[in-house]
Amino acid sequence: MLKTEKNPGGLPLSVFDGLREAYTKNRPQFYKDITLPFYGYNRPGAKISEGIREHWWLQGMLGGMKAHHDCIKAFSETDFTEDLKKIDVPTLILHGDDDQIVPIGAAGLMSAKIVKNATLKVYPGFPHGMPTTNADQINADMLAFFKAQQLSATAG
Repeated sequence: MLKTEKNPGGLPLSVFDGLREAYTKNRPQFYKDITLPFYGYNRPGAKISEGIREHWWLQGMLGGMKAHHDCIKAFSETDFTEDLKKIDVPTLILHGDDDQIVPIGAAGLMSAKIVKNATLKVYPGFPHGMPTTNADQINADMLAFFKAQQLSATAG
């Protein structure tokens, strides 16, 4: 996700430094605040679930401080291109087009081009936390993909 020569459309390091600074300054508030863009709760008309926000906060507070701090570097600065090229099984890539945490152009669209035999499914308006906020749709689509792969494997 970091802007580099290989990834000119990425975000500047200052964005991720800001995340680390907010995390270090007030970890409990960081986990509370990030739920708004993570689940799309900062969008007009969003139906906010305080239960989901509190559950996310609890997960964050139960994790290791150093591990979570280091995670920001890992998810932002690691280039997974070579790993993605090695995937050789049918792969379903799901991405919401309103993901404010990992923009679709930085992940879903690029991954679908790199992974052999990938199927990309884009969800209009869905946030990063779509497996929680839109679980029925996500689970149904994953199940349909798995069933289709199973049928294809038994037919061939």
